[in-house]
Amino acid sequence: MKPVVLVILDGWGISKYKKGNALKAGKTPFITKLRKTDPTSKLKCFGQYVGLPKGFQGNSEVGHINIGAGRIVSQMLEIINKKIKDKSFFHDKQILQAIKNCKKYNSTLHLMGMLSDKGVHSHQAHLFALLKLAKQHNLTDVKIHVFTDGRDCLPKSALTYISQLNNQLKSFPGEIATISGRYYAMDRDKRWNRTEKAYNAIINARGKHDSTPKKAVQSSYKKGITDEFILPTVLNGYNGVNKKDSLIFFNYRLDRARQLTHAITDTFFKHFKRRKVKLFFTAFTPYYKGILGKIAFREPKIPNNLGAVLAKHRLKQFRIAETEKYAHVTFFFNSEKEKPFKRETRYIIPSPKVATYDLKPEMSANKITKKLVSVINNDFYDVIIVNYANADMVGHTGKLNAALKAVNTVDSCVKQVVEAVKKQNGTTIIAADHGNCEEMIEPKTNKVCTSHSLNPVYCTIVSQNVKRLRDGVLADIAPTLLEILKIKKPKQMTGKSLIMG
Repeated sequence: MKPVVLVILDGWGISKYKKGNALKAGKTPFITKLRKTDPTSKLKCFGQYVGLPKGFQGNSEVGHINIGAGRIVSQMLEIINKKIKDKSFFHDKQILQAIKNCKKYNSTLHLMGMLSDKGVHSHQAHLFALLKLAKQHNLTDVKIHVFTDGRDCLPKSALTYISQLNNQLKSFPGEIATISGRYYAMDRDKRWNRTEKAYNAIINARGKHDSTPKKAVQSSYKKGITDEFILPTVLNGYNGVNKKDSLIFFNYRLDRARQLTHAITDTFFKHFKRRKVKLFFTAFTPYYKGILGKIAFREPKIPNNLGAVLAKHRLKQFRIAETEKYAHVTFFFNSEKEKPFKRETRYIIPSPKVATYDLKPEMSANKITKKLVSVINNDFYDVIIVNYANADMVGHTGKLNAALKAVNTVDSCVKQVVEAVKKQNGTTIIAADHGNCEEMIEPKTNKVCTSHSLNPVYCTIVSQNVKRLRDGVLADIAPTLLEILKIKKPKQMTGKSLIMG
């Protein structure tokens, strides 16, 4: 069978603005030309079009879940929001067990997670709901461990979010005990030295000290350190986690919650020395299989996703990405299932070990492409799925010159892939999961923007048999791929093929 190759350009959106747009500087000649010569459509990848609340930015996890599912999937942000609205949140058994543990032992309730309203990894409204719940149960000893964002929102927005939290604390019990930039508290690349700094601040009250969160943030700004990179800091004389305390981790996205959870809960842990504390741990979602703690909320099951349909038809799949996006083309693409399907092969290329990717904007794209072209030439796999992380990961740094190098690298790589697929008489689908590098300066404020955008993305199909495409949503990609393979989509797959005529 002629191969179908799905190329996902992470963070590659559409914007009419030239300023701050890494994709309008003439650095992507091949992809730009393809969009003029081959069937191309626009896909909505944000808000209600991917199962998020209206007006919320899409992200890599949500994008890959929707692409792989072939249907719009309600996301955890929306699920928890509805539970708060209908008040079932305040009767959740797993969360209440953490509250009851504190009442039983007269111990401290710790609330830990990212303080942001962008909804990518968490939402501060969920923290506020937990504070309300603590008050309902007459808890007075509540410690909050804030992770600052600066990546999915403006780089210097922490003081705004801290002010909003402090307004809530006028009515509810609690105080901010530690503050850590997400660079440390939410690392996902096995840089355990980063995780260790966050762990020591939260569990041991060790590390940098300051009197208030405001002063901690301001002192970081004076040193040129933005929210994402704030060094884990102990506040207000906080003295650490004690035996019998409860800790609720209110991030719902899985990938960046795992390392810190492993460090806090694992019975056997080898990455750094730690003080093992016997505490009551509750995670908002199952960050990984076998997590040692209670799980408050679970994703709905998604039967008959794209990977499952391909496996049922005995087709051979190949998934490839570098470390930063490997989970997205495997775990998230397969509807949060760790185990590969039958005849599904996975290949990971290590991401470069640099502090931030503006220091190496090509990342591992060339290594991915070398392996990918070899796989295509071998003509063994029926469906190949690849993610290029550069536009997103370098876009998050806010460094436009680096982003120009990043997208130029990807453009060259995509050219090699398309040419290899053409030699096999196959089909290449080039799409994206969300925008980012096309909007690195906020149009209204003229400030550097490091977050995702609310822009649509392109979908281009390079094929002898496809002539026209309609506009759609990310969930339409899987039905399109199945139509190319002449496979009937399952009834659960509510997305519609983009192919016209």
